[in-house]
Amino acid sequence: MRELMEDLEGGGEDPVTRARAAQRAPRMKRFYTTVTTGPAEDGGFVILLDGKSVRTPARGLLRAPTQALASAMAEEWAAQESEIEPSSMPLTRLVNVALDRVTPEAAAVREEVASYTGTDMLFYRAEGPDSLVRRQAAHWDPVLAVFADRHGARFFLAEGIRHVAQPPEALAAAAALIPQDPLLLAAVHSMTTLTGSALLALALAGGHLDADAAWAAAHVDEDFNREQWGEDEIASARRSARRIEMDAAARLVALLA
Repeated sequence: MRELMEDLEGGGEDPVTRARAAQRAPRMKRFYTTVTTGPAEDGGFVILLDGKSVRTPARGLLRAPTQALASAMAEEWAAQESEIEPSSMPLTRLVNVALDRVTPEAAAVREEVASYTGTDMLFYRAEGPDSLVRRQAAHWDPVLAVFADRHGARFFLAEGIRHVAQPPEALAAAAALIPQDPLLLAAVHSMTTLTGSALLALALAGGHLDADAAWAAAHVDEDFNREQWGEDEIASARRSARRIEMDAAARLVALLA
């Protein structure tokens, strides 16, 4: 459940990961001088490179519903140097995914997020040691309390990895919180796959957690093991790369507000 994508732009079976794979391409030279934003003809805002609108990989218009989001993406384009480095443009990449693939495959993406709620990692608690049990409770119980108190979604907990079936009404309440808007949906999907928890992603999207709190909650077990056994250099590098995508998704949520 907590296995994350091996490559942040790599393959996979879900729609969003497939879209990231489709975006892999040789780097191109920076071909523009000025970066500005402007209103789109039929609503929203676009990014202009030397006055020409930016297109998505599927050749659609890279359109933002808010000026704040358009400006943030424009900053990524303006920061490119002699070559365009997609990994330094996580917000633009995520919006591309939302427009090109989440929009036409929204039902599949929503279903993917909903599938996480049935076996969310917040339900499965360590049997020991006590220090880990307390740490999990400190990070995870407040999140579950939000769903119980605000949305009437009360979930069962289990020790170890034994599967526990969740109440259908709780799952339905959580599923109702999955966004319909494709940009928000893309952000929630990204955060779900990066953290391994749909509930953490939905709590962040709902304004109940910030990115730091959600990230810390997602890595309680990992951080505990790192404290016991030390850090692995490769794992740390992968975690840092995933955090960049997490921050981009959280920023997208904020820019759409």
